Amino acid sequence: MSTSAYAALDAWIDQHFDEEVAFVQALVRVPTDTPPGNNAPHADTAAQLLRPFGFEAAKHPVPADAVHAYGMQSITNLIVRRDYGPGGRTIALNAHGDVVPPGEGWTRDPYGAEVHDGKMYGRATAVSKGDFGTFTFALRALEAVAKPKRGAVELHFTYDEEFGGELGPGWLLEQGLTQPDLMIAAGFSYEVVTAHNGCLQMEVTVHGKMAHAAVPHTGIDALQGAAAIMNRLYAENQRYQAISSQVPGIKHPYLNIGRIEGGTNTNVIPGKVMFKLDRRMIPEENPAEVEAHIRQVIADAVDGFNAGRADEGIRVEIKRLLLANAMTPLPGNAPLVEAIQKHGEAVFGEKPAAVGTPLYTDVRLYVERGIPGVIYGAGPRTVLESHAKRADERLDLQDLRRATKVVARTLADLLQ
Repeated sequence: MSTSAYAALDAWIDQHFDEEVAFVQALVRVPTDTPPGNNAPHADTAAQLLRPFGFEAAKHPVPADAVHAYGMQSITNLIVRRDYGPGGRTIALNAHGDVVPPGEGWTRDPYGAEVHDGKMYGRATAVSKGDFGTFTFALRALEAVAKPKRGAVELHFTYDEEFGGELGPGWLLEQGLTQPDLMIAAGFSYEVVTAHNGCLQMEVTVHGKMAHAAVPHTGIDALQGAAAIMNRLYAENQRYQAISSQVPGIKHPYLNIGRIEGGTNTNVIPGKVMFKLDRRMIPEENPAEVEAHIRQVIADAVDGFNAGRADEGIRVEIKRLLLANAMTPLPGNAPLVEAIQKHGEAVFGEKPAAVGTPLYTDVRLYVERGIPGVIYGAGPRTVLESHAKRADERLDLQDLRRATKVVARTLADLLQ
């Protein structure tokens, strides 16, 4: 395309930017806390907001029994397909509407979508309801200005990323509802992300024996047992420091224990304690080997705790909650990377790096099926700047404007 054609795309986005901001605000104001994960109402709202643009969203509700077994309440995924003619690529643009609950410490209404000093505040403004706007308005600009004659673009708005994506993009792909040639997923930094960590999440339940705190010898303290296991697990982080990834942007594995609960009262020896762990895996690691090692660490800790005791000691149950493979670059993603870097440099004034990230996303589900993909959207310079998953999450509206231009230009190039 010519420089004047790119300028026309930019001008259309500038002319409609207030409308884009209002579109994002309307989406942020519909809560999608996951858990509990009652996200079908947001999909209904998104479909209604898309209709005046001439975009009819096909609704794909996931069967209730599968959703409930997954620990959520409702999921309706959306696909908007725009066909331009035979002979070109189909490019999917994916953003997820589910979010972690707001938590504490907010100075703004987490569902107010208030704009202050050029930033919109609210849960999911940065990750990733903001990119509902990026992708929708990039597509609108493409059709209004570039008027492609071949290929297709699909908007995938899904509602399961926080639980791993298996009932979001994974379900759409498994059901044969989509099979794009390339895809771009919602972003969270200026970079073009081409790889990310894998993630293993496990629930460990430690069983002991309740007893009155006045006679502790009559019980088996499950919390002490859990502490012994957790100390062994946290010690693994020292070993991980020596394991380095060769992917720029990704350093080494790490382990976190993010939730613990148990016991009945302060004067009772805890009979049961549950904790949940998160083990991030670099792309070079084998997920099956990682899981086997974690299970062995736990078993060794249990044996150590129980050694020499007169009673039967503690026992554990281990449940795998999530095993998300790492995203590794596919050779076919080169056109995406090159186009986004070219237009990122033109719009932002500096060329975005192609890097990996220590996060994990549902983009891996496309890549696992041979669909080259990258992560790019209206994120800030760094994830920390966005306050994603923290209080006062915010989106710089100029980042939204500029990312929309980059994506529109990229689509125009790829559909020529």
